[in-house]
Amino acid sequence: MSQLFRSACQFSRPFFTQDFLRPLIVSNAFSTSSSREIQNITVYGSGLMGAGIVQVAAQNGFKVTMVDIKESLIEKGINTIKSTLKKQFKDDENKQKEVIESTLSNIQTSTDISKGAKDADLIIEAIVENIQTKHDLFRNLDNIAPQSTIFASNTSSLPIIEIANATKRGDKFAGLHFFNPVPRMKLVEVIKTEKTSDETYESLMEVSKKMQKTPVTCKDTPGFIVNRLLVPYLMEAVRLYERGDATSKDIDTAMKLGAGMPMGPFELSDFVGLDTLKSIVDGWKEKKSVDANLVASCKVLDNLVREGKLGRKSGEGFYKYPSK
Repeated sequence: MSQLFRSACQFSRPFFTQDFLRPLIVSNAFSTSSSREIQNITVYGSGLMGAGIVQVAAQNGFKVTMVDIKESLIEKGINTIKSTLKKQFKDDENKQKEVIESTLSNIQTSTDISKGAKDADLIIEAIVENIQTKHDLFRNLDNIAPQSTIFASNTSSLPIIEIANATKRGDKFAGLHFFNPVPRMKLVEVIKTEKTSDETYESLMEVSKKMQKTPVTCKDTPGFIVNRLLVPYLMEAVRLYERGDATSKDIDTAMKLGAGMPMGPFELSDFVGLDTLKSIVDGWKEKKSVDANLVASCKVLDNLVREGKLGRKSGEGFYKYPSK
């Protein structure tokens, strides 16, 4: 959830390889000031979440560098941004052109991990949900980014403090959890660890507002706010179905018409990705970070994932979807 909604957000792919994360030379010329206004943002990752974050930052006047390991991935990210902007102004071609040009003028791209970090006031990580890969990235970035640079992770399934521990700047490290699709979803969860400074927290709150988002605050607890409530809800829906108490279609209909949900739990699970849902549940269960009853296994979910029926992205999950 930077998988659930990141799921929605991103149907993940591996990001950095070991070759790409080669040791980087430390420069002594970087600024050591304790704070500065955030103007330059670097986003690592050009998937749905990364590209979305780049878009809303650039669209609201920030200078943004988007970094990924291949030009083809960056090109796909840029095309995603263009497509989204066209949809926002589909009835006004002149406005489309104007907004696309102004947004892209604020975006630079690179496949060089170090280039985007040297001048960044804020670095946002939106790569694969793997703790070791995130550690490798931030450990290298810690050596080259100015000491004043704030680091933020868009994860929704990993503890922020565990990622931050790969660096020597725990006071300048926090979670900045966007939701998919980023350009439309107004919420941002700002996650403050026990090491995050008030100055870092306030800077991230201000940046979120400048991106036209509504920030909320949460401690570094499993799932933060949204996913901590959402994942158990989705799993309870699966249990209801597994017991034979109601069909998936009737449960979805009931929650949409009776609780005002825009999507039913099975529609949402398929949209998010059943592998993503299972991964989050299994992770919480392994770490014993939430009540065991909330993350108890469901055979129907386990079987679907094992069979490769992962939801919309695979063409079948709880429902079947037409091939594109």
